[in-house]
Amino acid sequence: MDIMPDFDLIDRECAYDGELGALYSKAQTTFRVWSPTAQRAVLKLYLSAKANLPHSVTEMSRDKGVWEVTVPGDLHGMYYTYEFTFDGSTRETIDIYARSAGANGIRGMVVDLMRTDPAGWDSDRPVTLESYTDAVIYELHVRDFSSDKSANFRLRGKFGAFCENRVTNGFSDTVGLDYIASLGVTHIHLLPVFDSQTIDENDPEAGFNWGYDPLNYNIPEGSYTTDPNNGTDRVRQFKELIHAVHQKGMGVIMDVVYNHTYSTEDSPFAKTFPGYYYRHNKDGSLSNGSACGNEFASERAMASRFIVDSLCYLAKEYKLDGFRFDLMGLLDIHTLNTAAEKLRRINPSIILYGEGWTGGKSPLPERLRAMKKNAVKLPQYAMFSDDFRDGVKGSVFEDEECGYVNGNASELSEMMKSVISGGIYRMDVQRKRSECWTDTPQQVVNYVEAHDNLTLFDKLRISMPEASGQERVSVDKLAAALVFLSEGIPFMQAGQEILRSKPSPDGGFVHDSYNSPDSVNSIKWNDVTIHRSVMEYYRGLIAIRKRFPEFRLRTAHDIRSRLEYEDLGGGALAVHYGDRLILVINPGETVLKYDPGRSAEIYADSKKADAQPLYRTKGAFAVKPHSIMLAGLN
Repeated sequence: MDIMPDFDLIDRECAYDGELGALYSKAQTTFRVWSPTAQRAVLKLYLSAKANLPHSVTEMSRDKGVWEVTVPGDLHGMYYTYEFTFDGSTRETIDIYARSAGANGIRGMVVDLMRTDPAGWDSDRPVTLESYTDAVIYELHVRDFSSDKSANFRLRGKFGAFCENRVTNGFSDTVGLDYIASLGVTHIHLLPVFDSQTIDENDPEAGFNWGYDPLNYNIPEGSYTTDPNNGTDRVRQFKELIHAVHQKGMGVIMDVVYNHTYSTEDSPFAKTFPGYYYRHNKDGSLSNGSACGNEFASERAMASRFIVDSLCYLAKEYKLDGFRFDLMGLLDIHTLNTAAEKLRRINPSIILYGEGWTGGKSPLPERLRAMKKNAVKLPQYAMFSDDFRDGVKGSVFEDEECGYVNGNASELSEMMKSVISGGIYRMDVQRKRSECWTDTPQQVVNYVEAHDNLTLFDKLRISMPEASGQERVSVDKLAAALVFLSEGIPFMQAGQEILRSKPSPDGGFVHDSYNSPDSVNSIKWNDVTIHRSVMEYYRGLIAIRKRFPEFRLRTAHDIRSRLEYEDLGGGALAVHYGDRLILVINPGETVLKYDPGRSAEIYADSKKADAQPLYRTKGAFAVKPHSIMLAGLN
């Protein structure tokens, strides 16, 4: 289309609030799609995902911006597309509201969702979460979980691997979902599992992708299923994964990427209504705040509605426990607040968080963006704390830069006081109020490792070139202690607890492994045994966090009134939690002696961490370099 329509006018005159998509019943299916500028719309039905020719072609009728047709009979298992005509040009596309599909998401499938429910699904419930700060989040890619041959998974790289019990590694130690549950995490955050575009679902071993390349938002990714051409199994097998996780007492968080689509002109959105779903610069060119070629125009009425509808459908149909939003700063505040309100009606315990920034310049006004500086306008959403991440280990953009734990403690001790306090403003901490972007720990996700950038241990290898392997392990454990014992929401990448590394085949380490092979990305399950002491330290820290509510405070008032800091020189700190606990942090190179003035029970030191006391001390105790001492006072 050479001249863009007046989208604001279309929103005012043609926005639609009725149900969209393939509305199935055994007696009939109504197909309904919003495309107000199309001159013609046709429904094509196919007997299978692979059929060369349509079984039927039916003209659709229009009422304002909505095209509709009803087809009698039980159509479950039929595949369908829409064909739209704009200015004499005709294009065929999948329904943007489709709920399942054949291989590579080319055709939608009419689905009776009741037939996709696995055994036990009726009684399945999301996990209960009283407070965001009670969560412990474990970020994991479906394929990474089971692709490495160090564990005896049967369904490598598939949703079904999560349903396998008694999985062991090469040392006969338990791994897989049973192992993750044993760590004590509350939620598994799955990297995108919706239908993405760049992996050929008929030959998934030929490539790898994290999944931040959206094609169909409401459809599970076919490369993770045993038959990508079977739309029923595609839905069922994702439900089976969720059910398996719920049975282990953990929740499932879905990573969603509504800020952009992989393709633009060839995307289902552009084929359905050219131009409408994408944000543009003043000169008419596509804006690119995602750094991926386009931005989804969430502020437009029906684009906003699509996001809200999609989230609510996924939460309800799949009984999800939360959503993580990619580049959330490109989405508008109103859309996300509307979504939060509706999602809480579906699941009051749902957890919502994301990246409170953009990937580049955007025409969406800053006051409307769901970003860190506007956190107060998004009370139901937490955001990743890059302040915590870079303060603890150094900038992710500068490999050799050091943070508090790996060589720059003296300069960063005030920052550590701030982030340990959940990033809230404190008059007794030297950090500007303007830099403290939230006043509640419920909005802060604390982390030092995620799928992006170097793993923590690889960062330590580069930034501490003269250190011994044991010294780096000590620093890794210190960073973990800060993650799990700080106020806010702790987050870790899968394998962080076993010193995960992503070595490059060409030497060095991979920063951005979104399309690296399994050899780089997979979880090396033998490391559970090889690095058992580190893994058990992480597990102990999680248990400590769960036992002591002092590490899960829910309000800024509680934090300001219950945490006091004592400077011990060289960046070392003692954090006092009333009269009950003291956390002594020694980021330095020499032993630090500290006298709590009373006898104490030690819950964590340089070697071990546990929710039960490790031993008792009287008088001063020694805190080894690059370590903590957590003492319960008698």
